[in-house]
Amino acid sequence: MHIAPAPLYRDPMTDGPADPLIIYNTQKKEWWMFYSQRRAQLELPNVSFCYGTDVGIATSRDNGKTWVYKGTPKLAIEEGTNTFWAPEVLFDGKEYHMFVTYIQGVRSDWGGASRTAHHTSSDLWNWKFQDFASFDSPEVIDISIIQMPDKTWRVWYKDQQNGGSISTSTSPDLIHWKRDAKPAIPGGAQEGPNVFRFNNHYWMITDEWRGQRVFRSDDAINWEKQGLVLDVPGTRPQDTPQGAHADVEVANGHAYIFYFTHPGRKSHFDATMGANGVYPYDHRRSLIQVADLREENGTLTCDRNAPFDFYLPNK
Repeated sequence: MHIAPAPLYRDPMTDGPADPLIIYNTQKKEWWMFYSQRRAQLELPNVSFCYGTDVGIATSRDNGKTWVYKGTPKLAIEEGTNTFWAPEVLFDGKEYHMFVTYIQGVRSDWGGASRTAHHTSSDLWNWKFQDFASFDSPEVIDISIIQMPDKTWRVWYKDQQNGGSISTSTSPDLIHWKRDAKPAIPGGAQEGPNVFRFNNHYWMITDEWRGQRVFRSDDAINWEKQGLVLDVPGTRPQDTPQGAHADVEVANGHAYIFYFTHPGRKSHFDATMGANGVYPYDHRRSLIQVADLREENGTLTCDRNAPFDFYLPNK
């Protein structure tokens, strides 16, 4: 059995990785992790450490056991220092695409108009900005895209203008999108949708800030709400409190869930600002963990304390 390290990865530059995305680099024959590189190492006012963020990349040449920081690719769109969150990266058979949340400038408080920047690349490192994706909604964040059996693409996202519900759009070419008339998951704010195929079902997990909500579907259109995973703190080193904004990679019959935690907090939102208007370092820092999702009685479960075989095979 290949045992996953806990934590799986800490960013040696900023100590603030969040919103992980895992993809295989077919040219270099290694696994790459993309993530929001929060600036947790800096003493900054309020939530400034969550803005001015680059997309960080770590790579693994030993099937996921060891991750080494590579750097931040250039995603220049306009002048100034700007903010990138939650990259979604996929391969269409010819080239790689990145859809990443983009906010102009660096803020101290939560806010700012969010757009989705679309970049393309032949090697996962050198990216060319194409345009801002239009999902027929003025402000969305947290993109998840899969290709359907008919070769069309479906995207799920948090719709900031619709109460934070999870909405979806479709495209024949990753450029022209048509929004579905109704939200995929109506009623109640949530974020970080991640959609994947596992054991003959489509699954979606969303971040409810108290764990990951599970949904199941036969057609990726109609979703059945199920329970929570990663809602109970783990006992592995720094695997606490709840698991936040996750990505799932299906490999070797496993559904590996990669997520970030704030191990210095008692709960995801348990961060207390100091008298100087700065959150303490232990409340800012974050790291990446991995656990194993299992299907039991028609739903997904996750015992983040249980040992499991963790191995990302070469493709």
